[in-house]
Amino acid sequence: MKRSMIYPFLCTGATLAIVSAALGRDAAVQGQLPLTSITLYRSGVGYFQRNGSITSGDTVQLRFANDQINDMLKSMVILDPQKALESVTYDSKEPLARQLASFGVDLADNPTLGVMLGRLRGTKVRVVTNDGPISGVILGVENRELAQGNAQKTINTPYLNVVTDGGVRSVNLGTLVSVQLENPTLNSELNKALAALASHSTDRFKTVDLAFGGSGTREVRVAYVNEMPIWKTSYRLVLPDAVNTKEKPLIQGWAIVENTTDDDWTEVKLALVASQPVSFQMDLSESLHISRPMLEVPMVAGAAPRIYQDGDAYRAAKDLKTMAAPGSPPPAASGVLRKVAGASMSDAASGSLFGSAGGGGGVGNPESLDRAGMSMGGSLYGFSAAQGGEVGETFQYTLENPISIARQQSAMLPILTSPIEGRRVSIFNESDGIDHPMRGVEITNSSGLQLIPGPIAVFDGATYAGDAEIGFLTLGDTRLLAYAVDLAVSVAIDGDSTDTVASVKIVDGLVVQTRKQSQTISFALVNKDETRERTLLVEVAKQHDWTLTAPKKAAQETEDLYRFEVTLLAGEGGTLAVTQERTAYQHIAVVGFDLPTLLAYASNGKASQAVVDAVKKASQMQATINETAMDVSRLEQERQAIDGDQNRIRQNMNSISHDTDIYRRYLAKFDEQESRLEAIRVEDGELRTTLKAQQDALGAYLRELDVS
Repeated sequence: MKRSMIYPFLCTGATLAIVSAALGRDAAVQGQLPLTSITLYRSGVGYFQRNGSITSGDTVQLRFANDQINDMLKSMVILDPQKALESVTYDSKEPLARQLASFGVDLADNPTLGVMLGRLRGTKVRVVTNDGPISGVILGVENRELAQGNAQKTINTPYLNVVTDGGVRSVNLGTLVSVQLENPTLNSELNKALAALASHSTDRFKTVDLAFGGSGTREVRVAYVNEMPIWKTSYRLVLPDAVNTKEKPLIQGWAIVENTTDDDWTEVKLALVASQPVSFQMDLSESLHISRPMLEVPMVAGAAPRIYQDGDAYRAAKDLKTMAAPGSPPPAASGVLRKVAGASMSDAASGSLFGSAGGGGGVGNPESLDRAGMSMGGSLYGFSAAQGGEVGETFQYTLENPISIARQQSAMLPILTSPIEGRRVSIFNESDGIDHPMRGVEITNSSGLQLIPGPIAVFDGATYAGDAEIGFLTLGDTRLLAYAVDLAVSVAIDGDSTDTVASVKIVDGLVVQTRKQSQTISFALVNKDETRERTLLVEVAKQHDWTLTAPKKAAQETEDLYRFEVTLLAGEGGTLAVTQERTAYQHIAVVGFDLPTLLAYASNGKASQAVVDAVKKASQMQATINETAMDVSRLEQERQAIDGDQNRIRQNMNSISHDTDIYRRYLAKFDEQESRLEAIRVEDGELRTTLKAQQDALGAYLRELDVS
């Protein structure tokens, strides 16, 4: 079996390089590294740490599933105080197609029998057909078109051509009973290829061997990251008796952990981290081969006469080209000093893998690896066996007592039991679509631990009351939880809106109407519970760009809604009216504004007399413009009528004699119309000049118009 080896190449023995090697597996397994601590993250990975005592010459075996080997190669850290790790070896993962192609019988592309026999040209075979056995050497495989049925259809049929002592025999592969390769080596290669196929489909695990040198006995530590299910949380919230308001609710938290590995977790330290570190997969276990170009074999061409180029002319042309590009840098030096993260390559090679780490939960030295990942001591509250705290920039629960979970088993682990600040409330939101509020609890995280998102089963005393869901809740955060419908409280809703003009001004030649818009939602609330009062939180959606005017302030405010608090005594009701207002502006052209409407605004003080006078003057100027435009339009209509009549006269004059009275009358009429057209052209020009002056005057008046 081909093995791959990982060699440590830093002095710490912890950074690894991967090298392929053909190695045996003769070393005995002497040392053991039991699993001692696990950290699970909410990004689908787990950090595993093994500690144990080994002696010089020991080889420790670790077993990984095939889909875990890449994570191991990417993340494994090995800490040996003597820095005497010699190698890490594992079964190589040659691509199956390449592995099969390496055998004497190539099965990489799943060939048919005909294709496989064609690849074995020149091989001695013994084939048995329905007509008997045939022995010889394979010449090749060819396809023939054979008639099918009534000979109107043909079928492509492969034939094996075999050179026998009596000549070349062609065998229809459809008549073959058996084929035997008479070359023992090829038979062995075929069996090896089939064995490789079988091994590829059944081998689910790889064994990783850690070989240690050094001297004597010492403790070593191995850590790595593997894919794991996301750990989950669920909570229980126990509410005190509604009459006793001095007692606090009690929250219990449970972590749901799944051991999907093939190792039993026995007396293992467990930490549960709330963060989601970046984690990805990379195939490091499969052998990689790159394509190399095929070059022609160098050959010396025969000598032939040549004409040599002028070196001086080339040099002069090159100098001229260089001068044409001013500022061109001189040729670069051939030597380059490389830096890595501000240090030379030699500095990087001599530094420790576990140097100073940043705030993301890194480890400062080998000894701190265990502290940062696993061993936070202390006790929590009540039955809880977990302690919470900040590690780097993340929060984690650490189980104080070691846990044991058998392979392929799951467990619920207590991580929190604590009183928590909270009060009973009822929560109403119109978008819920019901006429009753929801029963709920307003809690403030005073547990001393961060709460991870998860479901909460709420108990009212000893009775199950309903389910709720909570998001991430850091220390001191306040959240509302709703767990049931409060049928004892009913809510009726009514709405009203107004849109009124507050003022009218003229700004930059436009009439600006300032409008006050108001929306009011009224709630009629009834508490039918004759024994207990209710603290009701009414949620009202914010109208963005609107301002809350009544009540003056909400009890709570979020990005999208207001919350108003109303206390309903036992058996009594109450009301709540919420008003939101905004100011809107409407811009209207001065000359298009309705004068009677403006006069109405002026009568109730929404528009000043100056605004009215300005609009009147602009309206009068516009009326004058309209009259002039009508005169221009009238002249245009008259001109078009004359043009039409002249066309009629011309047609009539062409059809009658020139010495008739009617012809002379048409001619006089035509002359009269031409005179009128001349007058129209003069009058039209004057009117258009007047119209332009009137429009310019109105434009200048409006541009300077600014009246309050």
